[in-house]
Amino acid sequence: MIAGIGGITAKKLMSIFGSPQAIFDAPQAKLNQNISSNIAKNFNRNEILKQAEKELEFIKSNNIKVLFYTDDDYPYKLNQCDDAPVVLFVKGATNLNNSKIISIVGTRNASNYGLSLCKKFIAELVENGYRPLIVSGLAYGIDICAHTSALACGLDTVAVMGTALNKIYPASHGSIAKQIERQGALISEFTTGSVIVPGNFVSRNRIIAGLADVTIIVESSKKGGALVTADIANSYSRDVMAFPGRVGDEHSQGCNQLIKSNKAALIESVKDLEYQMNWTTKPKTIQKELEFIHLTKPELEIINFLKNKDSENIDVISQQTGIPLSELSAFLLNMEFQGLISVLPGNSYTVKRL
Repeated sequence: MIAGIGGITAKKLMSIFGSPQAIFDAPQAKLNQNISSNIAKNFNRNEILKQAEKELEFIKSNNIKVLFYTDDDYPYKLNQCDDAPVVLFVKGATNLNNSKIISIVGTRNASNYGLSLCKKFIAELVENGYRPLIVSGLAYGIDICAHTSALACGLDTVAVMGTALNKIYPASHGSIAKQIERQGALISEFTTGSVIVPGNFVSRNRIIAGLADVTIIVESSKKGGALVTADIANSYSRDVMAFPGRVGDEHSQGCNQLIKSNKAALIESVKDLEYQMNWTTKPKTIQKELEFIHLTKPELEIINFLKNKDSENIDVISQQTGIPLSELSAFLLNMEFQGLISVLPGNSYTVKRL
């Protein structure tokens, strides 16, 4: 709510002062040492806290969950992005740390072909045994198709809002938003007093990209929000995939350009997704009796964590097992030498079929 304080600056202040309370208790001179005096003047504490109290009333009366970036249940993948929101407002009860999260976006002016492709792809995910969380932006066209298709297939879906949770945009998607609350979640970084401006929708694209393992573009013209989301996902070193279209087709020019410029991998089916992401629905079987292999307690914890997963990033392994990164790397290297695990691109690890 403080003008001039974005996510990056807020996190910087948190690292310096240690807590929100300490920031607000800090003398003006101390703030001036860490942020510009013009921004420090915006810390009108009484007015800001009154606004916060009003926001809390809305939060409590509408059963909204508030996630601070230091909370354990704040989306882990999103929190790896430097510009992740400090606070997320969540209406719904889905797991934002689902092991597989797919963002699906595209043009608002989707063709019948694009809509059909989106529906078929999501249905194919379920047919192949996948239960990913589907993320999109509640916009017209491909976005709303992704949400409704996920709902129809029994998948949880998350709508990332470019508005506060007290205002559904577009209003015509209000009934679908209510369904998403029951089978997924609506999330926003905006408080109820926020003015709706075009920049908000660009800002929410970074959340769509940051939440997911992979962002898939179904249809896009030469310019548009879907391409912005793809660029952001690439900047986060996340996978991007795009469905190709006919040469000269306006709705496919953006997708074809992404593929041509190596900014997105080509996707035609779930098989392509499996190949790109090294995903499989087949459970790993560890045939060799682990008790005959000399494993330390931390190594056994790592094996037990990885054995039912396709693969996992080293940061996630550290978070879930509680093993510090400084120690984890040595354990992983030793286990790789023993032939127990394999290292994959992106600093991820998988259990070998022993």
